[in-house]
Amino acid sequence: MSTAELASSYAALILADDGVDITSDKLQTLIKAAKVVDVEPIWTSLFAKALEGKDVKDLLSNVGSGGGAAAAGGPAAGGAAGGDAAAETKEEEKKEEAAEESDDDMGFGLFD
Repeated sequence: MSTAELASSYAALILADDGVDITSDKLQTLIKAAKVVDVEPIWTSLFAKALEGKDVKDLLSNVGSGGGAAAAGGPAAGGAAGGDAAAETKEEEKKEEAAEESDDDMGFGLFD
């Protein structure tokens, strides 16, 4: 990461921590106050546009959460049909596992 990107990131974090709107001018002011020299205004405008309308604290708290796990199968129906759907799902999973296992051994090894 370049000095310009790092300085812009830190300035954006400072503004977000203080609850101030992140704008290009405010980022430039903080960077100049920190006496960081090689930061072109394009960097601050890019950061300001990227973070416009976003809650930076919320973004930071959800960094490792990802998109969540996908549901395994469709929605279950009520009554007896729900049991049939579950049985079909299990059969499909077994078929997929069998197909995957057959692909594992192709007659040669990694170090042959």
